Amino acid sequence: MPRGQNAESHREHGRSTPSSGPIPPAENPFPGRIAAVLFDLDGTLMDTDDQMTERVGRWLSRLHLPHAERLARRMVMLFESPVNGLVTLLDRIGLDKPLLDLLQRLRHGQKMHRHDFHIIPGVAELLASLRGRYRLGVVTTRSETEAEAFIAQHQLQDIFEFVIGRTSTRRLKPHPEPVRLASLQLDIPVERCLMVGDTTMDIRSAVAAGAPAAGVLCGYGTRKELEQAGATVVVEHITDLAALLNAPVFQRGQPT
Repeated sequence: MPRGQNAESHREHGRSTPSSGPIPPAENPFPGRIAAVLFDLDGTLMDTDDQMTERVGRWLSRLHLPHAERLARRMVMLFESPVNGLVTLLDRIGLDKPLLDLLQRLRHGQKMHRHDFHIIPGVAELLASLRGRYRLGVVTTRSETEAEAFIAQHQLQDIFEFVIGRTSTRRLKPHPEPVRLASLQLDIPVERCLMVGDTTMDIRSAVAAGAPAAGVLCGYGTRKELEQAGATVVVEHITDLAALLNAPVFQRGQPT
């Protein structure tokens, strides 16, 4: 079975897990040298997928449905694509930020704003391996408060130079403004800033800004969706990036 189909099949039964072996860095998939890596949060660094699946699974279990956890994961995956499509549409007419602000207020009203964020296994080790080789930042549609709470909870304050969140820019992903702002804050050309994310919104934001993009299958997106959105490379799990980014041709300042 092709690698992409295998990964998506595993995600219907449970979260994609780190690959068993390193990825051969036979060819540099990125155009030019990478000096900075920008990370999305939900489904990329933060284990939101499993947290949401757990909540849906508990609800389905009350209905005494068989295979409630598997059904819950499938429902979350199916729900994410139209939501991304809606956000993309609203971005085109400038209404994406009001929608997300409303959802944020609803979460607060439902007491879902407590800062108890799960980190995807292997993320801390990946970030530690990239520290010093690349400039690192977070570009998310979450609020800056939530993003910084996640960073503090998992003691990543010394890893990231900045957080670009919901109120940092007038337009949100998939608009290119957040990625462009990250490039400006770093004073690094946008084409040398790699955007890493799990949804088409992350990929399209990077492509529109002129930045390379890496898709990860440990969140909501599928290989087909991410590739069609313009991802330069798609890996099964966020930790698979280590083999690419830590290869000599990817080290900051090294020629391609």
